[in-house]
Amino acid sequence: MVPVGAGTSPLNEFGCPEQARRMENNALPRIAVIHASAQGSTREIAEFIASDLAGRGATVEVADIEHAPDLSRFDAVVIGSAVHNMSLLPSVPEYIANHHGDLAARDVWLFSVGLGPALVGPIGRRVARAVPKKIAAVRDSLAPHEYRAFAGHYERAGVSLPARAMYRMLGGPRYGDLRDWKAIITWTEAIAQTLHLPQPKYTPSHP
Repeated sequence: MVPVGAGTSPLNEFGCPEQARRMENNALPRIAVIHASAQGSTREIAEFIASDLAGRGATVEVADIEHAPDLSRFDAVVIGSAVHNMSLLPSVPEYIANHHGDLAARDVWLFSVGLGPALVGPIGRRVARAVPKKIAAVRDSLAPHEYRAFAGHYERAGVSLPARAMYRMLGGPRYGDLRDWKAIITWTEAIAQTLHLPQPKYTPSHP
């Protein structure tokens, strides 16, 4: 697991931070993995993605969005956010707006972590396929290589009876950790292929 503290966590330190210099010297890319997590699920997914990319030889830093590193040192950026009330956490659209120019000049991927992707009923599947308007607006302003929604945690404790009934109606499979690590691994592999990274030297663990 990639260590995460209050700030950034460097992995596999190499040189050549500028994208042109990297390509000229055939160096592997420097990647920032930035997350906004509410209860830890998004952070753990970000750490896993960072560990996987670092295991392929890339230089990776993983950080919470409040302590995001200077983007001038990176060639690619992966941004992840928890979903609350069908929106990304407020710090994410704010960060993207404030760093729009830097992000537009780099390879960028966006992911979210919420309940929708876990829904399996006929109604729930339709809900899961729809990107909420506020999230779509952020996605479109960022224009990433790809946006992907992943399931997170959904605990029964503290959930009202009407909310539990709605969850069952939408085809909620169970409570607890609903993350699909196979889907996360497949998405990370696609990022690695786009960045022309080699096969991983090790397989990172996940919770």
